[in-house]
Amino acid sequence: MKRTYLFIVISFLFITLTAIPPKPIRILVITGGHDYKKEQFNQMFESFAPGMTYQVAQLPEAYEMFMPENRDKYDVLVFYHMWQKITDEQKVAFADCIKKGKPLVVLHHAMCGYDKWPEYRNIIGGKYYNSEHEVDGKMVPRGTYIHDINFTVKIADKKHPVTAGLSDFPVFDETYKGIYVDDDSTPILTTDEPSSDPVIGWITKYGKSKITVIEIGHDAATYENPNFRKLLKQSVEWVRK
Repeated sequence: MKRTYLFIVISFLFITLTAIPPKPIRILVITGGHDYKKEQFNQMFESFAPGMTYQVAQLPEAYEMFMPENRDKYDVLVFYHMWQKITDEQKVAFADCIKKGKPLVVLHHAMCGYDKWPEYRNIIGGKYYNSEHEVDGKMVPRGTYIHDINFTVKIADKKHPVTAGLSDFPVFDETYKGIYVDDDSTPILTTDEPSSDPVIGWITKYGKSKITVIEIGHDAATYENPNFRKLLKQSVEWVRK
């Protein structure tokens, strides 16, 4: 009798717990320093519901969200800024937030932020420089870009959770050339488009945080691309695990 009762209790608890849907992943999108089509961009994040929610914070006010007292308000950071100004105090809070475990997805022009803060390159595992710059004792020329290019995004690692279920796909986007990618970063996306560098997406780690960097994402044509949406959604899920 006791065994039967115990079995019923355990079964009830199992059914009850498994019936509770998991809490949605709370995304904090950091913007500022670059215009974008907000309506279409926001619609992309709205399409991830109910498994994900999002809020947008714009720099410089968004620096407050890196402070310890605000870090429990979100689960994953998505950078879509191109900001340059940052104080020493803001640098400490920014880097500490990610180093201590706040995962990050970096999109498109966020690779171009903070030209004069070397640690930003270390955080995201690479960098697009807006002017000639010294990197590891060598002068690196400024990067170049071209708008409105049709090209193919190639999946470099089809077994990775970020790219799972994806095949090579076409995009109409902006290309970057002259990107510095750290040796410790692992490429997951490439292209053979001549106006672009071969590597256009990678994963890396900073402190306790996993990070995904995706070069594409300039405009509505990409926001609405189902392959890009899948890539972004899976990036958020992977860095969160």
